[in-house]
Amino acid sequence: MRLSTVILPIYRWAAEGREVWRRADELGFHAAYTYDHLSWRVPFRDGPWFGAVPTLTAAAAVTERMRLGTLVTSPNFRHPVTLAKDLLTLDDVSDGRITLGIGAGGTGFDATVLGQEAWTPRERADRFAEFVPLLDRLLTEDSVTGDGTFYSAVEARGIPGCVQRPRLPFAVAATGPRGLRLAARYGQAWVTTGDPKLFETGTPEQSRQAIRGQIERLGKACAEIGREVSELEKILLTGFTPDRDGPMTSLDAFVDFAGRHAELGITEIAVHAPIPDSDFAADQRVFERIATEAPAQLRP
Repeated sequence: MRLSTVILPIYRWAAEGREVWRRADELGFHAAYTYDHLSWRVPFRDGPWFGAVPTLTAAAAVTERMRLGTLVTSPNFRHPVTLAKDLLTLDDVSDGRITLGIGAGGTGFDATVLGQEAWTPRERADRFAEFVPLLDRLLTEDSVTGDGTFYSAVEARGIPGCVQRPRLPFAVAATGPRGLRLAARYGQAWVTTGDPKLFETGTPEQSRQAIRGQIERLGKACAEIGREVSELEKILLTGFTPDRDGPMTSLDAFVDFAGRHAELGITEIAVHAPIPDSDFAADQRVFERIATEAPAQLRP
């Protein structure tokens, strides 16, 4: 079981951000991710919120060991050609420590910020199905031309390519059949937040059963293309399941939570760095104990 963290891009870099990311590296997290939004939900909507790519670039310069990435990037305001260039650069600056978490997007503020109508779930899935394969090509080929329904490229250059070969890893967030097929074909990892329908009224046991079902469907999608589901890391982004508060109350509570999810097949858990007066409020001392002591307790 790998333990990672999520650092929201809310900190002024010189005043706080540099130290938050550096401390995550010191604590031994496998990876530190950030959200790729232009703004996010209340209470963050009207407060500081910085861009994911510049934040990760700065983080690469002040960290040495842990991986860095997004959880997650989506087509809501991204285009594969420009995103690929940013990712290629990030992979170079970090010396091969970047993971791209990528999903179909949702209905939040990013969905309409460019002036478009919010896409339906089917429209998001249609775009995602075109976005991921084109991005894969852009990060593995020197020159890409392709004419799609939603995304096109004309002699888009990807030189010198990623430090990581054949390209940096994709962690595909998906629960529906089309998204799971994309994860099976293009992902090096798969991401879940659980079942959103259980967030308010479900039980922890129901949540675990839902995740078990998601992993089973991922396995079927892999089998369809002759791939072993064990080849994919399985990442749980915490904070969105019915027991969202409990795991961060103590080291023992977290170890129990993580162990139960490891039994389902989850191989990496990402916890949010504490933010006071938010859904991610937690005791910093408990957070640091979890970071430094939980991994040893979760080894087989």
